Amino acid sequence: MRLRVFSVFFVFFIMGFGDIVGTLVAFAITEFEISKTLAGILPFVGFLAYGLFSVPSGVLSDRMGKRFVLLFGLSIVLTGFIIPMISISKFYLLVLSIFLVGSGIAVLQVAGNPVMRDVSESGNFSRNLSFAQFIKAIGSLTGPILVGLLILKNWKDLFPIYALFTAITLFLIFFLKLREKESEKEERASIGSSFALLKDPYILLMVLGIFLYVGAEVGVNSWIATYLNDLFNLDIESLATLSIGFFFFSLMVGRLLGSIILNWLSPGKFFFFTSILSVIGILGLFIKVKSVVIGSIFLTGLAFGNIFPLIFSILVDMFPEKNNELSGLLVMAIVGGAIIPFFMGVIADFSVTFTFIIPLISMIFIAFVSIITLKRVRNGL
Repeated sequence: MRLRVFSVFFVFFIMGFGDIVGTLVAFAITEFEISKTLAGILPFVGFLAYGLFSVPSGVLSDRMGKRFVLLFGLSIVLTGFIIPMISISKFYLLVLSIFLVGSGIAVLQVAGNPVMRDVSESGNFSRNLSFAQFIKAIGSLTGPILVGLLILKNWKDLFPIYALFTAITLFLIFFLKLREKESEKEERASIGSSFALLKDPYILLMVLGIFLYVGAEVGVNSWIATYLNDLFNLDIESLATLSIGFFFFSLMVGRLLGSIILNWLSPGKFFFFTSILSVIGILGLFIKVKSVVIGSIFLTGLAFGNIFPLIFSILVDMFPEKNNELSGLLVMAIVGGAIIPFFMGVIADFSVTFTFIIPLISMIFIAFVSIITLKRVRNGL
């Protein structure tokens, strides 16, 4: 059991590599002498992959098994990292690389999140998924750290390092003996049956919750530095080292604490508790006192850290027979990370402060969903 869990944790570590795109934007502008608008294609194609391939990956997982999909996703990620090792002379090659890496990680998310349920002991799914997200955060940190160490040599040296770790994970999963928790089903999943699940109001609310949460997380992380600079002439990067954001650090701490707290607190209650803390944290950003704002940033990150794994694990535990279809829908909703920050940017042109109204409304909605979840759990639904 421990070896199987370790192998899956390694997959989550690879998922974190997808955040390399944020690190590469600045280098792409300099290396290829392109505009910021053109460089913005890099994060766009990364999120686009979630919208295109998540639901089909859920169908594939249902028909071929999660282990097969994990191997397939890792192979795509590995291909994405190998292309720049062969040639990265043109910008389109970097775009292709990021698209393949994003596509592979979307596939990994679809199979990796529910497969944690398969390798977890009964009642430990939410806890292990929160810890897996913590491992993913460590993977995300490798980009800024490695660039900080390798910047005097060549930023392109990132790709062979990532390719090596991906190849090792591919080897581990290839020999993984996985017994999937399957329920009796009369027919296999399809694209139509996946989207048909959205007819259930509760499932629709939870999927929308992921859409809003990811958008709020990316949006808050994107605009905090500008907000602090406007209010206090303070650069958020001064609060951390090697360009690791203070908010991102608090997210990572929150996920680690969540994996511990879930040993004693039920997922439903913790979902409600952390949703309310998220609302309180964002409200604190509107109080223009430096200590309050910085404390609110940390509180928001702590609370945000467990929203995704809680929504995912709670919904899959409620509908285990639909785990593959649900995984595809929930991962597809990650495209909120590309859409909501755009609208925050529109508002930020008028007021950086009021741009945080969008994540506030998003978290109030999620708090509402958490109350519905508590009622469903108590009623045994």
